[in-house]
Amino acid sequence: MSGKLWGVGLGPGDPELVTVKAARVIGAADVIAFHSARHGRSISRAIAAPYMREGQLEEHLVYPVTTETTDHPGGYQGAIDEFYEQAAERLAVHLAAGRSVALLAAGDPLFYSSFMHMHRRLADRFDTEIIPGVTSVSAASAALGTPLVEGDQVLSVLPGTMSTEELTRRLRDADAAAIMKLGRTYPNVRQALADSGRLDDAYYVERASSTRQRVLRAADVDEASVPYFAITVVPGPTPATRIPLSDNAIGTVTESAAEQSNAIGEVVVVGMGPGAQGWTTPEVAQALSEATDIVGYTTYVNRVPERAGQRRHASDNKVESERAAMALDLAKHGAKVVVVSSGDPGVFAMAAAVIEESSDPQWREVPVRVLPGVTAASAVASRMGAPLGHDFAMISLSDRLKPWETVAQRISAVASADMAFAVYNPASTQRRWQVAAMRDLVLEHRKPETPVVIGRDVGGPAESVRVVTLAELNPEEVDMRTLLIVGASTTTVFEAAGGPRVFTSRRYGS
Repeated sequence: MSGKLWGVGLGPGDPELVTVKAARVIGAADVIAFHSARHGRSISRAIAAPYMREGQLEEHLVYPVTTETTDHPGGYQGAIDEFYEQAAERLAVHLAAGRSVALLAAGDPLFYSSFMHMHRRLADRFDTEIIPGVTSVSAASAALGTPLVEGDQVLSVLPGTMSTEELTRRLRDADAAAIMKLGRTYPNVRQALADSGRLDDAYYVERASSTRQRVLRAADVDEASVPYFAITVVPGPTPATRIPLSDNAIGTVTESAAEQSNAIGEVVVVGMGPGAQGWTTPEVAQALSEATDIVGYTTYVNRVPERAGQRRHASDNKVESERAAMALDLAKHGAKVVVVSSGDPGVFAMAAAVIEESSDPQWREVPVRVLPGVTAASAVASRMGAPLGHDFAMISLSDRLKPWETVAQRISAVASADMAFAVYNPASTQRRWQVAAMRDLVLEHRKPETPVVIGRDVGGPAESVRVVTLAELNPEEVDMRTLLIVGASTTTVFEAAGGPRVFTSRRYGS
């Protein structure tokens, strides 16, 4: 049986203006879908957040363009039409699978809303129900504290995208008017108000019902600072009470938590596991699907499935600090950024770089989370049994960020402590001598027959795993895609069905 599509009106911005029915449906839906521009901030999701439950699937529908130009062969309209078709099919997959989908809409779903484009493409195929919401026009009227119309007066709702001449004509004939879709259109709207003789009677309401609500005379508005979510109102009756005008300064009130989350995005540092898709956790997969921007080393970025509207920032593997700074800057300006690593991000990967960079005062307000992943050491160990079954260490042979003297000192310390250890970054095309140097250092403390596991591209298409002795370890067989596990004195190899098995005993002799 197919699922049900809900068009959920959320009202103008205040989460307390969400209807009881809308709140119930949001909490019960299998999938929450919402739109945003490419910056990734969704006002609708922020409004709905108090009513959502943990574990719900989310479909973030990112517009490919808003007001900017596009190189789409069909121009702006072609790009938008293609986006709506693709977005509708993404929701159709859930509906066909029997999931209920709550598609969020600020204000009312059928009042200048993106929902109508999904309704047009899906309502003939799936059960659909619309939950009306409080419109911005009603919220603006409440903000003014005065009626928009009374008696036989007629209210005209006009889009600011109309030509100045047509807007002027309609304003002259209107008893009362509400002009929506402002933003960059405000200079033309103001001109039409002046040309129609209505400017002195017009009021401007910004972000109605939110804690950043502002009410000004339309003539006093700074044209350069008008957001899309603003409305100009020309009341029919002469206001009988004082209009609660705001101070012109923005930010004189404290923003709610939801609005703060709209202003600043987030950085999530994730580990995708060593290679196999099954080793990417559901938590990481969800973060990748919700991201507006993917940042990382090219090889790891290429592992992330491409999604419409999602931006990808791939770079060389030697620019960790610059990559971290770019991710934090994107988030500071509203993006929801995922920084990708192979394995676990906290093991010789990007978590340290991002957290260290985030200590700079300029990034202190940017939220940063780290999601763990399966380590390469765990993956290689699992293929042979349990060579890391007791105390063990992890060492990187790379001397790019620390001197070789420090690496050598640590190898000797671990070898003398009789612990198994995993060796990351053992070699590269420019760095070939360290494996032999490590082998010789370990042989000063371990027997030549000490087992060494050589795992290459584990979880990938060219996977190979085998075990040799420390004395047999050939540096020419090791490259950057290889991880080594050097055993301890208690590490044992034995033959079994399917090949050799290796374990490091959890017990020491007396």
